[in-house]
Amino acid sequence: MQKTFVLDTSVLVHDPDAIHKFEDNRVIIPITVIEELDGLKRGHGSVAYSVREALRNVDALRQHGNLSKGITLPNGGFLRIALQVQNGNLTADDKIIKTALELASSKGAAPVIVVSKDTAVRIKSEALGIGAQDYTHDKTSLFQEYGKILSADISGGITSVRYLLSGDRIFRLWDAGNQAQIKRQRAVSGILPRNIEQECAIDALTAEEISVVALTGHAGTGKTLLALAAGLFMKEKDDYEQVLVARPVVPMGQDLGFLPGDVEEKLRPWMQPIFDNLDVIVATPSGHKDEKPVSRYRSSNYLVESGAVHIEPLTYIRGRSLPRRYMIIDEAQNLRPLDVKTILTRAGEGTKVIFTGDLDQIDTPYLDSHSNGLSYLIGRFINEPNFCYLNLVKSARSPLAERAAELL
Repeated sequence: MQKTFVLDTSVLVHDPDAIHKFEDNRVIIPITVIEELDGLKRGHGSVAYSVREALRNVDALRQHGNLSKGITLPNGGFLRIALQVQNGNLTADDKIIKTALELASSKGAAPVIVVSKDTAVRIKSEALGIGAQDYTHDKTSLFQEYGKILSADISGGITSVRYLLSGDRIFRLWDAGNQAQIKRQRAVSGILPRNIEQECAIDALTAEEISVVALTGHAGTGKTLLALAAGLFMKEKDDYEQVLVARPVVPMGQDLGFLPGDVEEKLRPWMQPIFDNLDVIVATPSGHKDEKPVSRYRSSNYLVESGAVHIEPLTYIRGRSLPRRYMIIDEAQNLRPLDVKTILTRAGEGTKVIFTGDLDQIDTPYLDSHSNGLSYLIGRFINEPNFCYLNLVKSARSPLAERAAELL
């Protein structure tokens, strides 16, 4: 039976193409949503870009009919902008829910469902007797099935890169039949792996055949440290021109507001975890001279100032073309699926992209472990032979960090 889906503003911000993702059902956009999108369209950043894209998608349909009466979509669905009597005493969310209530009260109406990324909107809708659901088009749970080191030669029906532990040997498996033994206890930039998971991660991070790597795991498993160490190692081999590190600017807890200084000074607090990991690499000795350990790098600041490592916010990556870069996208669980698409489409010839993140630690509103960009990437790339997904579960930071991750 055909259904009527009433879209909340958060859905179109999350996916500007959402109006085309409901098959042959009816899609209703309350006029309040258009007004909210209009208020968000100005400025820079991923939200403003998504809002403008969503408005353009709706505007493009005007040539096919009247939006207030309804337009047939290319996929056989139906889209209409729902007008309503303005009530200044209602919040925007309540106006959207009121629109759904009016549609449901119509004689012979199809089942009405409010679609929202906002849990409060879904709860209020259900409380008022209206069906509600999250936007499910880009949700995936495939990351729960894969990412482990295999103990038996079973690919699990996927063709992306996996690792098999057989006795004392580790094999890289890919493309449903190919395999190669990897070197044990490889060090990169002086960093030695502390467990089998990290050995496999180092191989994936340095293998030229693997273009995209996703590393997940809780704090202290070495995701970012290994990615940076491998990037510097590959840069020294001249396989890549530069190690490019980016992460979303998302605060944990209460935001501190505007920061003083130029772009670099504003960015430093957000990127401090990157500098912390670079400091570990810099402090790691690469050999001995006069019986004292010697580091191959002067300082983390020198790595940045010399151009070997470039750190920037993801805000400025749109529109760029990045060939021969070793790209590390840290905290990727705080990205939307659209953001991950934007990043990968920036990759030029000879570029390798590493995504790291903790799927249980998401700070971006309206995202969860099943709908964020990192899990979406894993779900879409799981059968690509040049892709590797590893979930690191063994903490290498400290016994305290490991115990805290387990208990808290």
